[in-house]
Amino acid sequence: MGQSHIHESAQAQVLGTANYIDDLPELKGTLYAAPILSPVAHGRLRGVDSQAAEALPGVRGVVLAADVPGDPILAAFGHDEPVFAIDSVQHVGQVIGLAVADSPRLARRAARLVACDIEALPAVLDVHTAHAQQSYVLPPVFVRRGDAQGALLRSPHRLEGRMEVGGQEHFYLEGQIAYALPLEQRQWHVYSSTQHPGEVQHWVAHALGLDNHAVKVECRRMGGGFGGKETQAGHLAVWACLAAHKFGAPVKLRLDRDDDFMVTGKRHPFAYEYDVGFDDTGLITGLRLEMLANCGFSADLSGPVADRAIFHADNAYFLSDVEIASYRCKTNTQSHTAFRGFGGPQGVIVIEAIIGDIARQLGLDALEVRMRNLYDADPQGPRSLTHYQMRVEDNILHELLPALASSADYHARQAHITEWNAGQPIIKRGLAMTPVKFGISFTATLFNQAGALVHVYTDGSVQVNHGGAEMGQGLNTKVAQIVADELGVPLARVLVTASDTSKIPNASATAASSGTDLNGRAAQYAARTVRNNLAAFVAGLDHCGAGAVDFAGGWVRTPKGERRWEEVVGEAYANRIQLWSDGFYRTPKIHYDKHTLTGRPFYYFAYGAACTEVAVDTLTGESRVLRVDILHDVGHSINPALDIGQIEGGFVQGMGWLTTEQLVWNDKGLLTTHAPSTYKIPTAGDIPAHFRVDLWHEANREDNVGGSKAVGEPPFMLAISIYEALRNAVAASRPAELARQPLVLTAPATAENLLRAMGRV
Repeated sequence: MGQSHIHESAQAQVLGTANYIDDLPELKGTLYAAPILSPVAHGRLRGVDSQAAEALPGVRGVVLAADVPGDPILAAFGHDEPVFAIDSVQHVGQVIGLAVADSPRLARRAARLVACDIEALPAVLDVHTAHAQQSYVLPPVFVRRGDAQGALLRSPHRLEGRMEVGGQEHFYLEGQIAYALPLEQRQWHVYSSTQHPGEVQHWVAHALGLDNHAVKVECRRMGGGFGGKETQAGHLAVWACLAAHKFGAPVKLRLDRDDDFMVTGKRHPFAYEYDVGFDDTGLITGLRLEMLANCGFSADLSGPVADRAIFHADNAYFLSDVEIASYRCKTNTQSHTAFRGFGGPQGVIVIEAIIGDIARQLGLDALEVRMRNLYDADPQGPRSLTHYQMRVEDNILHELLPALASSADYHARQAHITEWNAGQPIIKRGLAMTPVKFGISFTATLFNQAGALVHVYTDGSVQVNHGGAEMGQGLNTKVAQIVADELGVPLARVLVTASDTSKIPNASATAASSGTDLNGRAAQYAARTVRNNLAAFVAGLDHCGAGAVDFAGGWVRTPKGERRWEEVVGEAYANRIQLWSDGFYRTPKIHYDKHTLTGRPFYYFAYGAACTEVAVDTLTGESRVLRVDILHDVGHSINPALDIGQIEGGFVQGMGWLTTEQLVWNDKGLLTTHAPSTYKIPTAGDIPAHFRVDLWHEANREDNVGGSKAVGEPPFMLAISIYEALRNAVAASRPAELARQPLVLTAPATAENLLRAMGRV
């Protein structure tokens, strides 16, 4: 641990020998499925005519709701989403059924020939309409501390505002896919590109009317997930299994990119309304905040996503008197789901925008206002308790922010940009530094557990299996490093195998940035048991205490001498010493009341900050990120190269969310941006010439594996510095009489939205 090792699959991926599900050899007789999609946003499904499709040679038939042998409703949290549309359709792209054929192309052709008789009904397509009609997938949630209204009335200054941020398509390189293999005696083997094999197992069993033990789900790797394969990979697996059940053959279902866009959920778009009070120094004295989350047509994970948005509406700042209302709005669009940050970005961005407007109204530097509002560094300080009653015990931002301001030369550059903007009428620049404080743990306490198996073979090689899923983030590499350190063997001797529900049962999703925290610790505990078995054996041979036996570098040493690892393993086997073990870990200290949204939902916080400079063309709205400096807290990094890669990738993905990735539904509920031609993710050309990432030097203050901290999601929110820098550039383009007014910039900050913010459209 602590060294930069290459990703365990890197060479295979470069050579094209790393298998994804679509690369696996197909069994003889495999059929292919394609979805039959609703063309209507909301309507009454009166019938399905598949005669034209089934007349095509090679088409085996269709699968509809009537073909589900188990529960026709998916085994999702809200139990509110049908496997296939039953008597109504709820969004354009809802899956009504499947066409099954001898080839993927033929299946897709057949699916488009299926005629659906749908009586159109009025559709709700935006959160404001949904809120006005009290159309919700879940009840509203309210969190209050102190007297927000009284504090607002007493505040020396007050601002009211509204803003909106859009959703985001996951755009994983490997689309959604599942390959279902029916086995003997009503058993199943499902290959699923999923972040949560255990949930896929449960969903499939539920739909087939089987016990969980009859279904084995396997995933060696995903070609990206980002949250989009946490729940919604389960749909593909269920659909493929139902087709395989009906036709008695293996079935593969792989969505093409357009269908993937139309069928699957996105990051939740949010709309906000706020009323904030503050004093002459920018200190927030009262806040009322309303959040409208666009959840789509079903609950999916919208409850915990909206909850996490509440938890992160403070970001790094103490809110003394606060009132937050969260509405989980039901609309006739795709059911929105998990996405990197899981509601955190939607919480952080609104408070950062509020801080930016406070600084603008007072004529103060925004970094000064941010520093003024930070939680106390002292965990017992009066400003150290969050609005959900968790004490902030590890706040390092009082040191981290000034360190980044110094290394990024923030103050001198701010002065230079002010001078530049005064003399440049067309190209305006903006600079912003924003922090992040992100809570690490599943907010649902029960998911904070993990298991692992460590097997040592008689040749000294080691195999590890754990409940996490590899999606490119390097989880398996880190777990292998942890186990290698624990056993004192070279990293090359450790192999981590595919996620498999028949090996680790009831595993939680690889999500909430907790993959290494949970699975790495479980694997460490399993390896420690094996090491202790070997230490006791060697201690008996050399007549010393087990604590005197040292494992390092492939050698086992005692005060009496040393032996090669392989020699010790061979001797232990001959003496019938157990060479394998399981390990189990549950996160300590956490507790949470989901009814009051209070407690300690997070084991610790991860921190970071980014300083970003942008330029905006005030004639065209074109913008460019010129320079980025990041200082991020990963504790004692297990693998610095992987962590820096996660920070860079998270930041760039956040940049896409806030600048170019615009989802557009038309007035019929059709997602018109459903392909790379119309939906723009960042490319290599969008990366700034200066893109520096440094790691904070301090270990995690909580007892986490290797002293590390989670790194998957927190860096995403560093990209909010781009949004704030763009707002500063737009503010510089406005007339002097408007310079201190709140600035409304709808995210993503496309050229059109920037021009609107400047009043030019």
